Amino acid sequence: MNAFDFHSHRTQLVATAIAASAATAALVSAYTAFSRRSRRQDLDKDILRSISSNVSGKSIDGQAKSPQERHRDLPEPRDELVYDEDLIREQLARNYAFFGEVAMAKIRKARVVVVGCGGVGSCAAVMLARSGVSKIRLVDFDYVTLSSLNRHATAALADVGTPKVKCIERALRQIASWVEVDARIDIWRKDDGARLLEGADWVVDAIDNIQTKVDLLKYCYDHQIKVFSSMGAGAKCDPTRVQIADIACTVYDPLARAVRRRLRLQGVASGIPVVYSTEVPSDVKLLPLPEEEFQKGPVKELGLFDDFRVRILPVLGTLPSVFGLHAATYVLCALADKPLANPLPIKNRRKVYERLLRDLQQRESKQAGDGAMISRLPIDEDDVALLFEDVHRGRSVVPPHAVPARPVLVRWDPAAPLALENIVVMDAPEAARHLAAGGGPEVWGAEVRAVVQRRAREIERNREWVM
Repeated sequence: MNAFDFHSHRTQLVATAIAASAATAALVSAYTAFSRRSRRQDLDKDILRSISSNVSGKSIDGQAKSPQERHRDLPEPRDELVYDEDLIREQLARNYAFFGEVAMAKIRKARVVVVGCGGVGSCAAVMLARSGVSKIRLVDFDYVTLSSLNRHATAALADVGTPKVKCIERALRQIASWVEVDARIDIWRKDDGARLLEGADWVVDAIDNIQTKVDLLKYCYDHQIKVFSSMGAGAKCDPTRVQIADIACTVYDPLARAVRRRLRLQGVASGIPVVYSTEVPSDVKLLPLPEEEFQKGPVKELGLFDDFRVRILPVLGTLPSVFGLHAATYVLCALADKPLANPLPIKNRRKVYERLLRDLQQRESKQAGDGAMISRLPIDEDDVALLFEDVHRGRSVVPPHAVPARPVLVRWDPAAPLALENIVVMDAPEAARHLAAGGGPEVWGAEVRAVVQRRAREIERNREWVM
């Protein structure tokens, strides 16, 4: 055999090996594609079965089904449906692209507990599941009502009369079948709350009762459990006023203010991130209770549990969802070790509030005429923030309501006690004129009096949401 024949034979062997490898790779690729296509077909069939199995709203005898029957008839995800890692990663592809492999591994192994599964909690739970959190515990004692449907993320007519946690559990398993959902029809209480928070990497507080909320936040703070809290979304509509901050930095939200003060009394001044709104609640009222309900006894005793609301709070359904999305986003970024960069309140004007309060204190002491500084006023810096930013919008109460060059707070009616409703914002020269004339509603005329009265009503509405 000459050299030419040897090289030609070796070339043929190499070519044969390459061809065989290519054929094998093609077969593997074809099998993988076929397998994935088969799994997708199984998934499509399962979805179609889920839809078709509940098309009829009637029972076998032709009678309309009750909400409980319709809910019971909703199909459970099939255990035999294979939803393997390839499909999970494809469903979470955009999350992997955003966070990366390492961060997504942390998110997928995290345990999150959502306490309170109404409008805020349901939206947070849905987005946590959609984003890859695989272990979610839901805690709520309440049931879906018709009035829940304007804001609840998963509830439908068939869910009315069923536990909120079960409604969310079913939806999450239909969205992401790999998620482990632990639905607890229960209420969180500080004396036995440990069992409901066991193993939690993060807790989402979406409770709408002040004392229970405070108890939960204090428990998490004391036991070093990471918690994110939602403040009040009721009676509000402006998403541009929604923000995330430490509880200590909240400028004004009626619920945030009440929670913050109670926490401070228990030694918790900061360290709890919250979502809240600085918007003054809309001019709406709590829906009244029928007269016969009042005849049953004290209103606070009418609820399922002490201090839980028994009147319906007006809620635009979009705002709780915004709060829930803020909560889910914050928790996801924290789990991924990509926390939000030092979230701050929109208005970082504490020094302005300190000066306004100090000037008012000095003025009140001077008018008292005893030569001593009044040690304590019935308002604090948070009240000043409310008055200046939210009630008077940073403008003088005197037309044309300009932004003051040197804003001051003054008592509107010297004959009335110093209170939020009796304090207005003016520019320094206007305040000097007001005080020189002896103050009082008669100094500025009917137009200014009407403005002061309207804004006093706003303050009363703010109080109403936290009583």
